[in-house]
Amino acid sequence: MLELRPNCEACDRDLPPDSTEAMICSFECTFCASCAISRLAGRCPNCGGELLRRPRRPADSLVRHPASTRRMGRPSAGTTGGDEAGHDASA
Repeated sequence: MLELRPNCEACDRDLPPDSTEAMICSFECTFCASCAISRLAGRCPNCGGELLRRPRRPADSLVRHPASTRRMGRPSAGTTGGDEAGHDASA
């Protein structure tokens, strides 16, 4: 199940679960559409994968399966404290 992270890892913009501006890679690294397009050219700085629009979870499903509240952030996109591939090791 998708974690639905609450913020852009590059600029820390809030991305609520119903946001149409959230973009993710296959590892669920999350970025706002603005950063994904203008700063990252559609590629995840952590794994190099493509960034696609994150699906939205229906409101009634959010009650049983809430979005994550754990904010992810990096000092700058591509600089991490995660594993060698750039992913948070605890994810």
